[in-house]
Amino acid sequence: MKKIAVLLLLTTIQIVNAQNADASRVITTGVPFLLIAADARAAGMADQGVATSADTYSQQWNPAKYAFAIDKQGFSVSYTPYLTELVNDISLGQVTYYNRINERSAFAGSLRYFGMGEIELRQNAEDEAQIVKPFELALDGSYALKLSERFSMSVAGRYIRSQLRIPVGEGSSDAKPASTFAFDLAGFYQSEEDAYGDFNGRWRAGFNFQNLGPKINYDAGASDDNSANFLPANMRLGGGFDFIFDDYNKVSLNLEVTKLLVPTPQNADINGDGVISGQDELDLREQNNLEYNKVNWVSGIFKSFGDAPGGFSEELKELTYSAGAEYLYQDSFAMRLGYFHESPLKGARQFFSLGAGFKYNTVKIDVSYLFSASKVKNPLENTLRFSLTFNFGDQYEEY
Repeated sequence: MKKIAVLLLLTTIQIVNAQNADASRVITTGVPFLLIAADARAAGMADQGVATSADTYSQQWNPAKYAFAIDKQGFSVSYTPYLTELVNDISLGQVTYYNRINERSAFAGSLRYFGMGEIELRQNAEDEAQIVKPFELALDGSYALKLSERFSMSVAGRYIRSQLRIPVGEGSSDAKPASTFAFDLAGFYQSEEDAYGDFNGRWRAGFNFQNLGPKINYDAGASDDNSANFLPANMRLGGGFDFIFDDYNKVSLNLEVTKLLVPTPQNADINGDGVISGQDELDLREQNNLEYNKVNWVSGIFKSFGDAPGGFSEELKELTYSAGAEYLYQDSFAMRLGYFHESPLKGARQFFSLGAGFKYNTVKIDVSYLFSASKVKNPLENTLRFSLTFNFGDQYEEY
């Protein structure tokens, strides 16, 4: 029963529309697993990677960074346990491969898989169990190109498949997977290494408009957008600076801001008591839901910048930010820490993170750990995340 309850919780998080978020106005979407940091390096710096230095994991954060990769090729495997305090077989896994073709361009691909383990379904306690294995996955491909010596851009395509619906009976056809596609548009800037008194430094900046695409429809009997869910389209903006003290020691400081490009649920709490009750409020909520569901994904991107019921102050609360630092010794050992903040009105995710990385020849291992700083329980709290990377081929010079 615990496992079924967890599945119902996750399904509710993904499928529920804004009608239940009037009081807090949390923006909910389909397939939110796309927003979970799949690699331990980014997780160790509080889920950021749009403007950090290029690595094999750049596919999720900013594939334009691949055009600045030092190693010609890279392959990585990442594993993230999920809700470990409740169950032991829910996890997120990702494999990534990139190839820097030449001085100017690179391509990459990745597969992200969010598995929820096995669930036994029975009509009665004595019935034979029906085993279901809900899952979600995303298959990506990207191409990055340097438009100048210091700036690159990339495009990425993504196929998304979500198998969450539970069949109501053997042979039922109402549990078909939901699927859609999306694309990303990203850019990355990296300056030359310049002298700043007692140390050298390098600036970095990046942006990524992610998961832009049609809504995903979980209703097997419907074909219109009115019953579909927005994808977790988002805008990532970030910057960073490398303090290069000598050939052995480097410290990187990074800041990243993220905003969901999804419309904000409108408020139906007329009397301001935080509870939707009374016929007038129920009618208003139903009307808000109908209007919300009619918004298509393109209009939703533009509406997301100015539709918060609380005006500009609430729009600012829809921004999440993270600050991270990374110390690197001789390109062989790394220590990381970070802080992530989200407004209590919009979800209340607030946490600190720690991470470390170890490199030997062509093999690199990264680990990270998360400490919640919010009253809201984080599903990744007290969880170790692991990533394993193999880099091979010739190396490019970093100016």
